[in-house]
Amino acid sequence: MINERHVQRPAERWGLSAVLAVLTASCWWAWMAWDQGYQTDPAAGAASGPYQAWQVAGCVVCLVALGVGASVRLPAWLVVPIMPVAFTAAWAWTAAGTDDSGLWAVGAVLVFVGMLAGTGVVSAITAFARGAAGRRGRAVPAG
Repeated sequence: MINERHVQRPAERWGLSAVLAVLTASCWWAWMAWDQGYQTDPAAGAASGPYQAWQVAGCVVCLVALGVGASVRLPAWLVVPIMPVAFTAAWAWTAAGTDDSGLWAVGAVLVFVGMLAGTGVVSAITAFARGAAGRRGRAVPAG
């Protein structure tokens, strides 16, 4: 959906799209790419990892905030494909370098589908919330 709050000039729209792609990939690099170690519970002997719950939660919170902010300034037809492609590309770069089996490609598909679904939901909720606020007559900040 395009409305008066979205950036209209093509150069600015594509510039913001590039920034969105870099920031989305940065969420992967900042929160998760650096941790490749598994943890073993000494009592149960169970292994977990390589990511801790706080890393995943931090990454998700950043991606949601980024998705909401991007959906305010850019139309969904840009936000929804950019975020999954950028995040999956960053993930695949890391995974492909450490996987000899080739299964990283299956993981990349799963990451992409999950990101696509999550970004679609965040973008839709943002558009709905902004539309509802606008219909009630409240001023909706553009970013």
